[in-house]
Amino acid sequence: MKNEDLETKNYWTQRYKEDRIGWDIGYPSTPLKIYFDQLENKELSILIPGAGNAYEAEYLFNNGFKNVFILDISEIPLVAFKKRNPDFPDSHLIQGDFFSHNKTYDLIIEQTFFCSFPSLEATRKAYAKQISKLLNTNGKLVGLWFDIPLTDDLVKRPFGGDKALYLSYLEPYFKIKTFETCYNSISNRKEFFGIFVKQ
Repeated sequence: MKNEDLETKNYWTQRYKEDRIGWDIGYPSTPLKIYFDQLENKELSILIPGAGNAYEAEYLFNNGFKNVFILDISEIPLVAFKKRNPDFPDSHLIQGDFFSHNKTYDLIIEQTFFCSFPSLEATRKAYAKQISKLLNTNGKLVGLWFDIPLTDDLVKRPFGGDKALYLSYLEPYFKIKTFETCYNSISNRKEFFGIFVKQ
């Protein structure tokens, strides 16, 4: 593991150990739950990167989606998820670095992952490129992005942005189906809900 990957792993592992997981709402995010309820094809291969406690994956799995994969750089949330969901396949729990992952999927779910990276242009461009690489032809990126001002602080997470900024990273790789202010976020969050199709 490269030094920067090890530093990232240690950072997030420490956050979990100290229970500094303010992004964790303890249940599937309502906008994503509503989206999942509209999916008819339960054979879709689905990746949730930076999944954390992965309540969305738990909801999908319990509703018949058996090709759900969880990726996180820290082992702690993966172990906790397995305790809650003992029937979830071990091979679908992936501890590793998102940027080194190379399997492909029909659907990738974004939920408080993009906002976890330091807001460097190179990193955000690499995220968009890697998401595209991990999607099958006509695959979709679906999820939530924080609608909060982007500051110059490279330490204080989560890192936000505005609509134009997010689209500047995603448009080179995706056709936009929707990217609008989310009407059903939890009360203390401002988010965009987006559906993007791989070009």
